[in-house]
Amino acid sequence: MPDAEPTAHSLSSPPPPAKRPAPESSYRSPRSQVTFSDRFIPSRAAAARLNFSVLERETAAAEPGSTATDKEEPNQAYNLLLRSELLGCASPLGSPERPSASAASSADVLRSPSSSPARKMFRFKSGDAESPRGGPAPDSPYSLSPVSREHHIGASLLSPKRATRKIARSPFKVLDAPALQDDFYLNLVDWSSQNTLAVGLGSCVYLWSACTSKVTKLCDLGQTVNEVQDTVCSVSWSQRGALLAVGTNAGETQLWDIAKVKQVRMMHGHTARVGTMAWSSHLLSSGSRDASILQRDPRAPEDFQHKLSGHRSEVCGLKWSPDDREIASGGNDNQLFIWNQHSNSPILRFGDHAAAVKAIAWSPHQHGLLASGGGTADRCIRFCNTATNSSLNCIDTGSQVCNLSWSKNVNEIVSTHGYSQNQIVVWKYPSMSKLATLTGHTLRVLYLAVSPDGQTIVTGAGDETLRFWNVFPGPKSQGSVNDSSVGTMLRTQIR
Repeated sequence: MPDAEPTAHSLSSPPPPAKRPAPESSYRSPRSQVTFSDRFIPSRAAAARLNFSVLERETAAAEPGSTATDKEEPNQAYNLLLRSELLGCASPLGSPERPSASAASSADVLRSPSSSPARKMFRFKSGDAESPRGGPAPDSPYSLSPVSREHHIGASLLSPKRATRKIARSPFKVLDAPALQDDFYLNLVDWSSQNTLAVGLGSCVYLWSACTSKVTKLCDLGQTVNEVQDTVCSVSWSQRGALLAVGTNAGETQLWDIAKVKQVRMMHGHTARVGTMAWSSHLLSSGSRDASILQRDPRAPEDFQHKLSGHRSEVCGLKWSPDDREIASGGNDNQLFIWNQHSNSPILRFGDHAAAVKAIAWSPHQHGLLASGGGTADRCIRFCNTATNSSLNCIDTGSQVCNLSWSKNVNEIVSTHGYSQNQIVVWKYPSMSKLATLTGHTLRVLYLAVSPDGQTIVTGAGDETLRFWNVFPGPKSQGSVNDSSVGTMLRTQIR
């Protein structure tokens, strides 16, 4: 059959282009409107067409001789959670029973989105989700949780929260300490790394073994040439616990060998009482009422190597940093100074306190973090960073701050107080929320020491008692409480 002759219209203009078929309905939104994509945000319709069969772990990680049911068994909770999140299945997270045989197959556990048309995989969430007025609030688009809000309750059943640590509100042991002085500027209690407590009572120093509860009288200062009885003003253990330094009211610093129960050194240099001392690895620093600080090396024949001058009143607080590079000093002139090993003048000065600074503590968890507390007219705990020479925070405690000590096991700090509440407070750092407030002393809690394991503190007051409290967790089981904290409270006498 011959071809048809072309018409005039077909010769004068080309034939109209054939119409292309309409795009598939899957490329349109539910309202049949074309959806375009931004450069980084894919369209919802395109996401609905993706084939996520690669997520089928049983097929991708199949091993010879193993079945899908065997692989699902160790991760049943994970599979149920993943299935519910991606495919919108109705299986409850908290159901411990195994799925049926028909539901155990890999195709049913992670099936294609086409089998669940009511829910799109990786769907976009917005604040104007299609929920009725008064219904549950939609998930936040800024949420970082991979689990939707409706499954948080079920997920919490799989991983319960750690129980809150409880701190006993009463001491588990009390020691009577007759003649324990009620003097804010003295430091008469210290706990050694060998688990021995040293206490200055009047003119004597007593040692109490925490292992055997045995009490030993170390020394009695007796009477001086002028027939004036000398008294103990400070005690401080060396880092290894072999030597005990004793500061006296006459301005002397004595060194005692504990193993031999013998005085091995007498060092002079101060013209007034030695109310505070601190050890580094090799140096002993002593602060006095004569407003000076002496750096002593017990290995050298001289009484002291350096004299640090800067305070205008009695030095009542001294602490070396954990790395032994800096020493902080607090005085009755309301000043807090930072010194290093090679300078005779302070390298940093903090004058924010409005009263004497006795309470000083370096953080063992953050380099350069220092806490200090002021007396009755100040009542504040202040934090500063010596590495950046900056003040960080200030907390008004409502009472005179007598002592501060960081926990070496957790990021917490304990403070003891005087006027007017005579309390002991355990704080969580950096939020400075109160974990516990302990009461029991009837006068100012002037003395504080921490046990070698970091769990127990001992506090002393002018009421002539020493009280032992379990406030910090141990180095391994941070959520547990020591058994002794709930034991029967014992009361004995230290001499």
